[in-house]
Amino acid sequence: MNPSDIETSLAGSGLVTADAMAKAFNSSIMSKVLIVGVIAVLMSGFMVAMYIIPGSGKVKKVGELTKPYGKKALIVTGRSSAKKSGTYDKVKNSLEAAGLTTVLYDKVSQNPLTTTAEDGAAFAKGNHCDVVVAIGDGSIMDCAKAIAFLSKNKGDISDYIYNRLRSDEALPLVLIPTTCGTGSEGNGFAVLTNPENGDKKSLRCNAIVAKVSIVDPECMMTMPKKVLASVAFDALCHNIEAYTSRIAQPFTDALSLYAIDLIANNLVDVYNGTAGKDGWEKITLASTIGGMVINTAGVTLAHGMEHPTSGLKNIVHGQGLAALTPVIIEASYKGNREKFSKIARIMGGMTAEDCATKIRTLLKKLDLNYTLSDLGIKEEDIPWMAENCMKVSAAGVVNNPVVFSKEEIAEIYRKAL
Repeated sequence: MNPSDIETSLAGSGLVTADAMAKAFNSSIMSKVLIVGVIAVLMSGFMVAMYIIPGSGKVKKVGELTKPYGKKALIVTGRSSAKKSGTYDKVKNSLEAAGLTTVLYDKVSQNPLTTTAEDGAAFAKGNHCDVVVAIGDGSIMDCAKAIAFLSKNKGDISDYIYNRLRSDEALPLVLIPTTCGTGSEGNGFAVLTNPENGDKKSLRCNAIVAKVSIVDPECMMTMPKKVLASVAFDALCHNIEAYTSRIAQPFTDALSLYAIDLIANNLVDVYNGTAGKDGWEKITLASTIGGMVINTAGVTLAHGMEHPTSGLKNIVHGQGLAALTPVIIEASYKGNREKFSKIARIMGGMTAEDCATKIRTLLKKLDLNYTLSDLGIKEEDIPWMAENCMKVSAAGVVNNPVVFSKEEIAEIYRKAL
């Protein structure tokens, strides 16, 4: 049974199948089966169906997995890495062997712009593409989602981001992550930056949840160590923030804790090159879980405060999170001592007070111990960032265990300088 058949059979059922959950959590790591399960997540009155295809070498099956959704694929990549690694050729060859024609859009960069998404959608429509296949990191997957969305919808994407316009249509998406961090393959978010005003905010709708996500560790093992550290810390933050969110649920709590443990016990070895393929598979699983849980529980203040910094200075997202997260945890742990204590114990501490210290210890091991000053942020940037945080990240602000005012957020920025 292929993903499109499963989608048809489960559409509207609202059920989490026992078989899917058993496959997800009873396998040694979710790479032992072709389709790890149809994870139909029913929470808060909505269902997001995600088809996760995990395991080494699975990228070669992209053609047969994409064929049910279209005849002409727009392949979205960055400027060079997918070509240099050979992943682009594998994907193109597989698609063409399955009978699809392809065109390439390779203009996506870090912190993708709304204007790039608009340009990509115009390219897709001009080439009569009916399915979008993304190869790359979170920036590329997010931009591909926006391209798929704009290919079916008229108007300014900012109106959809701010919910002035709404639609639940997009071209079908197949996502192939080449980094293990953003978890974009597991949710309906697409984070974009508006170059006119620096707003970095996400388009959110179920239409941009991938039809298929292929999570193949072999596509990730060539990334530089510096990139690995940054993206994997982003994955850790997703799971910590979803777990400590005010709208967390028992299901997201269970997944988040499982993923935090996978990262805490494997990331340093993967970073140092001492882990085998099993370690990589655990990190990639944790990353995908991170994307899934924030789809329901949301993010909190670390992502909320980081988006203005990278929107303003185009800094690396994971580095911004590294500068902010320990300071934010120090200010927030009293809002949920029990959960921050559990995180601390997973990471080798004991109490909620230990959590920020253990995060800093991990960051040092990953050569990721940055301050905002290291990243080019200055005191005079703080008023705009605090104001922008309240504008673009209102949900993250109110989801945080302690809800801070704009003035308190400005002070947290100062402590992170």
